[in-house]
Amino acid sequence: MFTTDHAFSGFSVDDLDAARRFYQDTLGLDVEVLEGSGFLQLTLGSGGRVLVYGKPNHEPASFTVLNFPVDDIDAAVDDLIARGVDTKIYDDSEFPTDSRGIMREMGPAIAWFRDPAGNVLAVLEG
Repeated sequence: MFTTDHAFSGFSVDDLDAARRFYQDTLGLDVEVLEGSGFLQLTLGSGGRVLVYGKPNHEPASFTVLNFPVDDIDAAVDDLIARGVDTKIYDDSEFPTDSRGIMREMGPAIAWFRDPAGNVLAVLEG
């Protein structure tokens, strides 16, 4: 029978070791290496899980694969920048962002950044 009780999301990367270091060491997520499977499991603060898998012909997602809601977008961006994360990944013709990569004009304030495989992630306020 189909159920949604244990649903989870996933996305690919081209280098599992680089992904593990980024998600665990840079972002501070709980990362489990699923031995013998070629997968990483990210456990989010909410208890949700995300499967990250290696793919030899990986192409970065052209959309946001993981969003991190925050109370204060400015503090979150400052923290990411201090961790060495670049939040200015779009030029202003694509999305009108300030010098730190925060878009405030459409929807919630949001700043995008990339993982080592080029996948797009975001922090968004509210």
